[in-house]
Amino acid sequence: MDRFIPLSIPNFEGNEKKYVDDALDQGWVSTGGAYITKLEQELAKFLRTDNVAACQSGTAALHLSLAEAGVNPGDVVLVPPLTFIAAVNPVKYRFATPVFIDCDDSLCMDPVKLRDFCEQECDFADGTLRWQDKPVKAVVVVHVFGNLADMEAVMDVAERYNLKVIEDATEALGSRWTEGRFAGKYAGTAGDFGCFSFNGNKIITTGGGGAVTARDPKTVDHLRFLSTQAKTDPHYYIHDEVGYNYRMTNLQAALGVAQMEELPDFIGRKQRNYERYRAAFEGFSLAELLPFREGTESNKWFYSLCLDRSRIDAPLKEIILALREKGIESRPIWGLINEQLPYREEEAYRLEKAPYYAARVINIPSSTQITEEEIDYVADEVKRLLKGLCHG
Repeated sequence: MDRFIPLSIPNFEGNEKKYVDDALDQGWVSTGGAYITKLEQELAKFLRTDNVAACQSGTAALHLSLAEAGVNPGDVVLVPPLTFIAAVNPVKYRFATPVFIDCDDSLCMDPVKLRDFCEQECDFADGTLRWQDKPVKAVVVVHVFGNLADMEAVMDVAERYNLKVIEDATEALGSRWTEGRFAGKYAGTAGDFGCFSFNGNKIITTGGGGAVTARDPKTVDHLRFLSTQAKTDPHYYIHDEVGYNYRMTNLQAALGVAQMEELPDFIGRKQRNYERYRAAFEGFSLAELLPFREGTESNKWFYSLCLDRSRIDAPLKEIILALREKGIESRPIWGLINEQLPYREEEAYRLEKAPYYAARVINIPSSTQITEEEIDYVADEVKRLLKGLCHG
C-alpha cells in the first residue's frame, strides 16, 4: 500500500506549539491559567454569545447541561438513536430514562415524530409533560456531522411542552443558520444549552476537551462552578452543591486558543473539499453524497455516502476493508444506540429513517489537510469498488 488517507486527523499548522510551550514555561498546566479564560472568550466571540465555560469533554458538557436542566432520577429525556453513544450516556449518569426519537433525512432528530410522541404518547397537565407517569424534562438534539437539525420545529415543540433543549453541537462548531428564526445564530446557541467537543477528530481539537454555553450567561457561570467541584469558598474548601472535576486544563486550552485562530480557515477547507467530492459523485447512481440542510451554512465536518442498497448488498464492513486495502480509511455510521446492550430495554419510538441510514451510510476522508488529488483518488476508488459490487 503506497499511500494512506486518514478519515479525520488534527491539523497543527499555527501557534499550537508556541502556546503550549508558553503554558509549560508559566507552570500553569492544570485547571487554572490564562489560556482557559482566553479560550472561553474566543469561543464566546466566535459564537456571538455572552458566556462559555471550557470543560473536560463534550460528554462533560452534556452531563453538566442535564444537571442544570433539572433532570433527576426517574425523569425522561428524549434522545436520538443515530449518533455517537456519548450523546445519550449522560442521561444514564443522571439516572434518567432515555426515549429514542427517529431522525429525518438530515440524520438529525425528526421534529414531526418528536411532536407526535409528545402529543400521542404523553399527557400534558399543569405545565408538565409525562410519559408513563414519568416527567419528560429535556430533549437532546445532535447536529450530526455538522448538519443542523430543524431547530425551529424542535423549539416549537419544546416551548409548547416546557422542555429544556440541549444542543449537542459537538460536531457542528461553526455551522450556522442563514434563514428563518435563527438566521445568523450558530449551532449550540438556539436551544437552552449548547455543548461542544474538541476531541482529536473534531474541526478543532484540544486533545480532549469541550465547552458548554447556555441562553442565560448566569447559567454558564453556574455550569463553570459545578465543573470545578462547586467550591463556594475555595480557600476553606466549602462546598454547598455536588460538583464535578470537569474543568479543562490550561495546556488543553493553550492548544485550543491556537486552533481557534485557524477555525475560519478550517471551515473554508471543509466546505471546499465537500464541493469537490460533490462534483466527483454527481450523477453516480450507486451512492449519494448526502447534502446539508438548506437555509444553513454547515462546517461540513464529515462527509457521508449513502449506498443504493437495491443494487449493492455487500456488508459495510466488506466495503470499508476493501477501501483500506486501497489506502483509504472510512467508517460506518454508528450502530443504533437503542440496539446497544445498555439500551435495549428502552423505548424507541417509530424508528424508520435511523435504521435505514445505519445500514447505508459510510464516512469518507474529511481531514482539513486532504489534497485535491487525494479527494479525486478517494472518489475514483469508491466508485470503482461499488461498480464491482453492483448486482443490477
